[in-house]
Amino acid sequence: MMIYKNVMEALAWASSFLVDNGREETAARIVMQHILGISYSGVMLHLQDVLTIEQQMKFKELIEEHSSGRPVQYCVGSEEFYGRSFIVDESVLIPRPETEELVLGTINRLDKLFNKQTLKLADIGTGSGAIAISMKLECPELSVVATDLSEKALMTAQKNAENLAATIDFRLGDLTAPLVGERFDIILSNPPYIAFNEAKEMSSIVLEHEPHSALFAEEEGLILYRKLAEQLPAIVNKPALIGLEIGYTQGEQVAKFFKNSFPQSIISIEKDINGRPRMIFCEIHV
Repeated sequence: MMIYKNVMEALAWASSFLVDNGREETAARIVMQHILGISYSGVMLHLQDVLTIEQQMKFKELIEEHSSGRPVQYCVGSEEFYGRSFIVDESVLIPRPETEELVLGTINRLDKLFNKQTLKLADIGTGSGAIAISMKLECPELSVVATDLSEKALMTAQKNAENLAATIDFRLGDLTAPLVGERFDIILSNPPYIAFNEAKEMSSIVLEHEPHSALFAEEEGLILYRKLAEQLPAIVNKPALIGLEIGYTQGEQVAKFFKNSFPQSIISIEKDINGRPRMIFCEIHV
């Protein structure tokens, strides 16, 4: 096999190899961070370091695995979210930077809406647990419940909670079913929202590896928003905050669902870092 003199040479080979195979060259850095167990800035400080034979073999193996089409996050088994490392595998969707904005937008609204210390939060469709765990760690006073329809996803989320020392009440079930009989102050969800007919426009890497149950939804991707709007009045307190990630074309329709269910609420459609409508916040006042 090819022997690289140092980290820089290995990165140069991997970047070129990935580009030749139609993949993003940034994956080379992600794999190197994983191999060396250090941050991006750490890699930059160690460009002249010599890799062991074992490190070289593992690096080459993971680069080739990604070039064949498997998402690099699944290859290395983790993804960064809100400054923390989360385990990810094919049982869960890979957390996206846009979802970090849902967490930040929620945190920024808490003091304005609530004047009590102990708040109950439910993350519906938690996947890797990224939203629930980030909220608990950023706001330790929250009591957090996280639900998912997938037992495998919940197992991954539980591992993440243990690794990051976050106390979360995980429950198996569909939408609000595991929450019936309780009341919550905050509801967050990043549900499947892609219409089935949009699959043809999506990356083959996503389609072939990420769980379709976490990506696609019926009724042009809107069914779960409609169901949440119907079900949430029975389980939210007043005041309450509902925060949802949405597809960038869905804002007006999702806002309509929640305005019908919560006529007195203040609903805002928020844009993400790319300027696309990506979140809806529904503030329910007393």
